[in-house]
Parts: sequence; C-alpha cells; structure tokens
Amino acid sequence: MLRSTFMLLALTLPFAHGQAQEAAWPSRPITIMNGFPSGAGTDIYARKLAEPLSQALGVPVVVDSRTGAGGNIASDAVAKARPDGYTFLLATAGTHAINAALYKSLSFDAFRDVTHIALLGDVPNVLLVNPKHSPGIDTCQDLLAAARARPGQLNYSSTGNGASTHLTAVQFTSAAKINTVHVPYRGQGPAMTALLTGDATFFFNQSGPSIAAVQQGQARALAVSTTARLPALPDVPTAAEACGLPGFSSSTWYGLLAPPGLPSSIQARMSQEVTRIISEPSFKEWLVTTQGIAPPVDPSPEAFLQVHQQDIARWAEVVKQSGATVD
Repeated sequence: MLRSTFMLLALTLPFAHGQAQEAAWPSRPITIMNGFPSGAGTDIYARKLAEPLSQALGVPVVVDSRTGAGGNIASDAVAKARPDGYTFLLATAGTHAINAALYKSLSFDAFRDVTHIALLGDVPNVLLVNPKHSPGIDTCQDLLAAARARPGQLNYSSTGNGASTHLTAVQFTSAAKINTVHVPYRGQGPAMTALLTGDATFFFNQSGPSIAAVQQGQARALAVSTTARLPALPDVPTAAEACGLPGFSSSTWYGLLAPPGLPSSIQARMSQEVTRIISEPSFKEWLVTTQGIAPPVDPSPEAFLQVHQQDIARWAEVVKQSGATVD
C-alpha cells in the first residue's frame, strides 16, 4: 500500500509542478523575437506592443531581433523553443506563408510548428517613385505609359527575392501587362536607398516607411495596394483607381505566434492581453496614422489560424507566378 502511494506521488508530482508553473505565469521576462533589422515594420510594432504588454503582465517584455534568411532564423528559433510562455514571435505573412513556398526546404513547418496568439493587423504596400529622378511620372498611368514605351528598361527595387514587396510588384506588373526588371536588395533600407538615388524607378514599400518617406518629401506615392485608401495617405488612390486595375489587392499581415504546444491557458491569457492593447483607441490610431496598418477585425487565435492557412495557399500561387525560389 505504501509503495503504491509513493508511485502515485511520483507520477502526479511532475504534473502538479507543471500546473503550478503554468498558474504562476508569467514569473520572469518574456521575449518577443523579430526576424528583421531595427527600424523594420515588425521591429517597430514589437517595441510598441512590448511596453503596454509588460505593464499588463507585470514582467519585462523585451524584443530580440534575430535577422537573416528572410526571417527564418527567428522563426526557427521560436519553433524549437520551449512552449513555456516566455518566447514569442512577431511573425508576418512573409515569414509564415510566403517562405513556405519560396524556400525549397525549411527547418520548421510554417503552419504546424506554431501556436497562434493574435492577428495584429493588415499591412499594405505603397507604390513609390522618386520625384527628383522621375519628374515626368506624377501618376500611376504615367508610370505604366513609361514602362510600355520602354519595355524591359524600367526597374524596381524590393526588400529581397520573394519578399512581399517583390511579390506585390509581380502581381502589379502582371495585371498591368508591363515588362520591367526586378532588382532585389537586402532589406527595406537598401531598397529605399535605391529608389532615392535613382537606381530604381519604383518600389512597392510597406506602408509604415512609405508614409514617412512621403511626408518627408523623399518619395511620391502613386497608389496603395489595397482596395481602400489609407487614412494616413487620403489623397493617394488605390491601384484600382489610379492604375486601371479593377479589384487589385495585395497586402500581408503581422501576427503574434508562440512555439507549438503552448498550454491553452497561457495562449488564452496572452491573446486576451494583446487583443485588449491593440483594440485601445490610442493604439489603433497609432497603427492607422503612422504605420498605415488596418487593425484586425477579429484578432482571435481561431481567426488568425484561418487567415494563416488561406494565405499559405494564396501566396504559393504568387510565388509560382514570380518564379522566385531560394535554396
């Protein structure tokens, strides 16, 4: 009888210990990883989210940028991290939908090796030109006319081969039936520099840095890639309006992910706190007016999972169309 009691205790103690750890969460600093350099949209969003999240959870929330391989280094680290509620990832449709089709092999499964926490917003791109180096291109129709007059001579920059900035341009050039040259760069900074120096004629950049460049007079915005205008750039028409491309739409998302196997109680608590923060009027205003990001209609883990699954199939078709691939 005594032996049976000891055996029962031996079996139940680890479970009880795990429950106690889970109940005490969080008890130490939490890390939000980001796969892109300082100043990138994901980095800006993660740092904006970290402060109120730290206040809500009562522990420090730090942002750790692990750059490289199109965000795959950070994604792999989170996929393989302990599911204890202390490691999360500011993910994108690029890292967890596009890369699934773009890379011939990944060390993690972009859909299965995650726990969905919250959808963080819809991120459009903005079609930019440099007014100094393209003085005759004031509208999207001007750009299309120039491209058709000089097929294969106009080029565009992107943040990398197969990045959303590249694939949006692929969708655009295909829909407009123009022949242009893609020049990939390593990140948003170099791609924008190429536009500003005249090395690139146009650039479909993400909304946050695009808004800043337009407001500073560095670039001219010809169109936005969504079906509705951006409140931060109300005078900039949609691609459907400006370019004569009915129904044109191309955007990505940001979302918060955790390692697979995260306890449901931690998933629920983290999702609850993040949803409350991003739903606050001041946070939503920051998203819309400075980043051009549309707040999610439904940020829940269930809705996020569905969006994620649909986007993997959608972007696989665009990647196939682009011909892009990375070993």
